[in-house]
Amino acid sequence: MESTAALTGSVPLLGAVGALSRSPGERAVAVGIRGVSKHFGAGDQLVYALRGVDWEVYAGQMSMIIGPSGCGKTTLLSVIAGILNADAGVVELFGADVTRMSDRRKTVFRARNIGFVFQQYNLLPALTAAENAAIPLVIAGASKVRAVEKARAVLTTLGMGKKTESLPNQLSGGQQQRVAIARALVHEPRLLVCDEPTAALDHETGLNVMELLRDAAVRPGRAVVVVTHDNRVFHFGERIARMDDGRIVEVIEQHGDPRKNLPASH
Repeated sequence: MESTAALTGSVPLLGAVGALSRSPGERAVAVGIRGVSKHFGAGDQLVYALRGVDWEVYAGQMSMIIGPSGCGKTTLLSVIAGILNADAGVVELFGADVTRMSDRRKTVFRARNIGFVFQQYNLLPALTAAENAAIPLVIAGASKVRAVEKARAVLTTLGMGKKTESLPNQLSGGQQQRVAIARALVHEPRLLVCDEPTAALDHETGLNVMELLRDAAVRPGRAVVVVTHDNRVFHFGERIARMDDGRIVEVIEQHGDPRKNLPASH
């Protein structure tokens, strides 16, 4: 599969980051979370969504966050991605302390370094597949013509070469999700965050999407974090954080073949 690095060309760099830090085992730490807390509401309505979370995400791996509804999975993903601000603690992405960034700097950093894949595809109905996938490049300052050309190339690597000019309502759910993945990858982000990417898909299509994410996105220098309820895809995770009541209560590492099954209890 052709690297998307060859497809993005010299798109303006936004928000440079430092070198990857190293864990004690010499694995490159892409995301470092220390003592992160987050609450919503006040008084009788106060809800603690995150309670002193510590976690590391390593480059070159697909990591997952799993757990019951309301345990804080999406909140943690949003804090990692800089969409929500933590009340306390530190979040470092590729050596950059996101918690110390101004809102403006964080927005620029996020636009350059993070790609998003959501349960809802969020495609603009009046734009073709290629135009939808090109949006991050246009935001980064590339011309529309050049951005669409590069988006077509990324879509082709995801098996969508014959659908680049189709509108969203002309695509199946799995095809729309591939467009969303292309949009997340087209600007060559270092972190890809995915919130329930298979929830709206049938079993076979969901597995295909996870294989695409693994094959297209998991590589040295890039990290992938997936929040999911879908136990059919747990075996794709190499490092899995199980959450409950705002805390990470267990970290599961799958050595060797990352596609081996987790115990049924997880």
